[in-house]
Amino acid sequence: MIMDAENRAFQSQGGSSDSVYQMVAKTVKKLHSGGGIFLDIGCGIGRLNPFLQDKISHYIGVDVIRYDDLPTDIEFIPFNLDIGKVPLEDKYADVVCAVETIEHLENPRAFVREMVRLAKPGGLVIVTTPNQLSLLSKLTLILKNQFNAFQEAPGLYPAHITALLEIDLIRIFIECGLTDIHIEYTNSGRIPFTPWHWPNNLGFRGRTFSDNILCMGIKSLVKD
Repeated sequence: MIMDAENRAFQSQGGSSDSVYQMVAKTVKKLHSGGGIFLDIGCGIGRLNPFLQDKISHYIGVDVIRYDDLPTDIEFIPFNLDIGKVPLEDKYADVVCAVETIEHLENPRAFVREMVRLAKPGGLVIVTTPNQLSLLSKLTLILKNQFNAFQEAPGLYPAHITALLEIDLIRIFIECGLTDIHIEYTNSGRIPFTPWHWPNNLGFRGRTFSDNILCMGIKSLVKD
């Protein structure tokens, strides 16, 4: 089945879990000095914005469609992320973030290059995506020959089309010239083949027990 970008966006419903937004907010608060422009690429309904309002000055959302639930006061740029460049100048934002977006796109390397183009020198680039190395994902791969988040099901395939491993993200960030690359996990994950989640307060944390992963890097201060 071939699905265009707008239909993939509709399938995603424009939102992720709170644990993903909390992971992003924790990273931003730790590494971003505050203020400036925050560019949320693949913003969906803008659920990340409330998690960051005490740390940024201006939030801009970019997505292929404007979801009905996106607050009307959010600055929004409609753009198909599979084609061309976002209509913003180079070195535009202090933080460029893509929450659970890269797995919906056809060319992850071109996408990260575009994120880097939009980031100011010294700016923060953040990508989150399903964690293919969780116990749930590995068991699904062994038993069903496919990653858990990329099974043919509502909200998964064909909305999710690009499965990336942790090492893929790191390599892409290195290829794009980012430095200080670091990985984080949600520390929230579903127990395989059940509706329940691992109790992270008992030590079920990190790569094995997290449904989602974050990769971050810093754009070099050296001139392009």
